[in-house]
Amino acid sequence: MKKQRLESAFLMTGLATLATIPVYATVGSSIQSGTSPNNHLIAQKAPAQITLVSYAVTRAAYEKLIPKFIAKWKKEKGQDITIKTSYGGSGTQTRAVIDGLEADVVALALGLDLNKIEKAGLIKPGWQKRAPHNAIVTHSVVAFETRKGNPKHIKNWNDLARPDVQVITGNPKTSGGARWNFLGIWGSVVENRGSQAKAADFVTKVYKNVTFLPKDAREASNAFYQKNQGDVLLNYENEVILAAQKGETKPNYIVPATNISIDAPVALVDKVVDKHQTRVIAEAFVRYLFTDEAQEIFAQTGYRPVSPTVAKQFEHKFPKPTKLYTVGSLGGWEAVQKKFFDDGAIFDQVFSKSH
Repeated sequence: MKKQRLESAFLMTGLATLATIPVYATVGSSIQSGTSPNNHLIAQKAPAQITLVSYAVTRAAYEKLIPKFIAKWKKEKGQDITIKTSYGGSGTQTRAVIDGLEADVVALALGLDLNKIEKAGLIKPGWQKRAPHNAIVTHSVVAFETRKGNPKHIKNWNDLARPDVQVITGNPKTSGGARWNFLGIWGSVVENRGSQAKAADFVTKVYKNVTFLPKDAREASNAFYQKNQGDVLLNYENEVILAAQKGETKPNYIVPATNISIDAPVALVDKVVDKHQTRVIAEAFVRYLFTDEAQEIFAQTGYRPVSPTVAKQFEHKFPKPTKLYTVGSLGGWEAVQKKFFDDGAIFDQVFSKSH
């Protein structure tokens, strides 16, 4: 991919952040051509490049994963490769890819975002079946991070609606994490046999306590940890764990007993890998993300692994919700998008009432 073309895509969006990780291995071996018609770069051992576009909070994991994959590829295939990365809010990244950011692989926060890229003609239908675990590469849940000592005594979803509590969460229009947070708030009512009307009333009360909407989970974290805004941060559990590892907060956090399984998908962008003739490398990278080695790295950076072996190994590190539901419980992403996040849908109604 030509650098000029990649840069022009960023100029179009103005929202994505591009980072290059030019890590090279030095030990190689010969390889044989595979069955793909797009593997001539590998057969010739010419240096190659792919681009990963992901959502904001995955950076810490991929900065560890990518060098390991590059070294593994060099050792096994005898080829130098570079993986460029772009991180941003999942909704923002989705629009960037649709508008021309040439991603070979997308790892986003919502299955809905990959569906949008599919509808734009860039990903072939059936992407869920072309990787293990229905292409879900990590799990997480919604976690609450409070100030030191939890001075507001925040323990569960109901506490978020108290008038003395200021809540930090992102904008569901641009942030996948913020959509998960919204669905967590909503589901805390309906998954405990509350009515739709009660759920709408509760969500409205919570969003009265949300004074501004950061564009993504990373910006929300910065507002809470670095700018000292808010009493409680709603965030990916993995982001809270990472903050603790970096010394930004204590290692304790609250996982509400009723919670939503945050399932993050990964897929090839078929139109791009065929154009770049990088399908073989991109497929291998996606497969690598599901290996136990990669899943352990995800777990070490706070994600709940999808590998049963690794999940068992790390189960003591992750609190277990008593009631864990999925987007499927709420009707699936297409129905959820239409009901909650389309223009004029429930989120817009709630936010207009609460501000």
